[in-house]
Amino acid sequence: MALKAGDQAPDFTLPSDQNNPVSLKDFRGKKVILYFYPKDNTPGCTREACDFRDSLAQFSNQNTVVLGISKDNPERHQKFKQKYVLPFTLLADENGDVCEAYGIINKKSLFGRTFLGIQRSTFLIDEKGIIRAIWRKVKVQGHTKQVLDELNQC
Repeated sequence: MALKAGDQAPDFTLPSDQNNPVSLKDFRGKKVILYFYPKDNTPGCTREACDFRDSLAQFSNQNTVVLGISKDNPERHQKFKQKYVLPFTLLADENGDVCEAYGIINKKSLFGRTFLGIQRSTFLIDEKGIIRAIWRKVKVQGHTKQVLDELNQC
């Protein structure tokens, strides 16, 4: 059954870009923007990460942290963070368990080839670990503003 607003966010522990374990429950008492993206250093993912970077002060002012998750490994995340000066944590879900728990693995096709991949998705999680909003099949253009607008209503 797909997650929906009002559901408890599935907890997890994943290695960060610094190869330290990070758990969702570590952020109780803060809101969390949990965004899933396909791959470091690709055009759409870079734009999305930079948009979150450029809006981070607005998120921080609302007691909100941003966490990015993809299947890339911690070393690749670290290089991506350094290259684009990303001031938030990237998490490595190399085996896809967290992606599965959040229901964001979907069939994709590229150049006539079909495969399973991460569907760009964002979850707004409140201070108690409850999902308040979900964006699936995210279009990067304007997405950060959508998230900020929703956050302003919480």
